[in-house]
Amino acid sequence: MTSPRATSSGATSSGATSSGATSSGAASATTTSPVAERRAILSGSPFEEQIGYARAVVDGDWVHVSGTTGYDYATMTISDDVVEQAEQCLRNIGAALAEAGCGFEDVVRVRYLLPERADFEPCWPVLRRCFGEVRPAATMMVCGLADPRMRIEIEVYARRPASRDPQPR
Repeated sequence: MTSPRATSSGATSSGATSSGATSSGAASATTTSPVAERRAILSGSPFEEQIGYARAVVDGDWVHVSGTTGYDYATMTISDDVVEQAEQCLRNIGAALAEAGCGFEDVVRVRYLLPERADFEPCWPVLRRCFGEVRPAATMMVCGLADPRMRIEIEVYARRPASRDPQPR
């Protein structure tokens, strides 16, 4: 099912206006366009500007955090140790989630990307600290990453609780 999009006249592609009435006057459950609720969160990483993406995107109640590596963006350094990289990934993700008005407790999906399968198990204790109580759906994939120094990348999806919805900046 596709979501309706607002047109310049205020009517959605489904024929409903933002007031919930269709052009025929019937009531509709359609509300304002989800595009109006979309907000990008930037971390300050130079990669975001160079490549053209955001660390995270808030779209209504949903927060989509891009694949995040173990770079410390304040120093633009990355550890050689996969466990330290996992810890830094989670600090970077935690900052994006906080700016979006949620936290690890709101994560519903996590994806782990690693070039070496053997590097995953040493990270489990670090990952369990963030996700052990939440138990999000999870997938681990073995694949190449953008830089050979990167040993883990983590991507998450979270759903923001309405009570912690910050105002856009």
